[in-house]
Amino acid sequence: MTGSDYRDPGAELAQAAADLLTLASVSESRAMFRLVELAAQHVPGCSGATAVLWQAGEVSVIAASHPDLSELAEVQHATEGGPSLEAMTSGRQVGCPDTLSETRWPEYARQALSLGVRCSLTLVHQSGPLALTLTLYATRPRALDPDRLPTGELLVAFGGTAVRNTSAFGAAQRTARQLTEGADSRAVVDQAKGILMAGFSCSADEALRRMRDISQAHQIKVTEVARRIVDSHELGVG
Repeated sequence: MTGSDYRDPGAELAQAAADLLTLASVSESRAMFRLVELAAQHVPGCSGATAVLWQAGEVSVIAASHPDLSELAEVQHATEGGPSLEAMTSGRQVGCPDTLSETRWPEYARQALSLGVRCSLTLVHQSGPLALTLTLYATRPRALDPDRLPTGELLVAFGGTAVRNTSAFGAAQRTARQLTEGADSRAVVDQAKGILMAGFSCSADEALRRMRDISQAHQIKVTEVARRIVDSHELGVG
């Protein structure tokens, strides 16, 4: 292999993790699926991973690197017990060195063993009402040493930032859409008021009162009344 062909695994991981931060314009679920893919690919000893996004203590999004692993995330919420739930509640990483001897979460351990999972480690990143848990799974007991997994810590930190960015981006989009819709609504109401003022020789307040009366009588929004007035006027003019 030549020098130009060599790829530094650390540099590749850093680039991949940084790419998570560019996902602010896509959904939280897509960012989380990318996160579990990176964990499965780059964390030493990790055979698969799940990520759970929590909002105010409630599950919002679940992502898994393999379909079977999503069952492990779901069983924890169904039984209200498991490493992901404990990590979110405590704000600390939670390890399960060997599911064969695990007694804290019997249902989780049973399901994990049926899938060939012998140990797990759950990392957590919290930011206000948002919390992201990343659970790493291995097929050998004690294969995930908490003291030797800086890669996992890096990924959950980047993942937490990514989902926070997507949430902020989504909130900004909703605000912009609401402002646009509000401006459009005001414009059509003002246009309808002008039509009524000309047609009935009334004031702007009287025109608005007439639209509100129609709105209440027919149980539709004033904006819809205004839009119908404008549409009818344009048809008449045409």
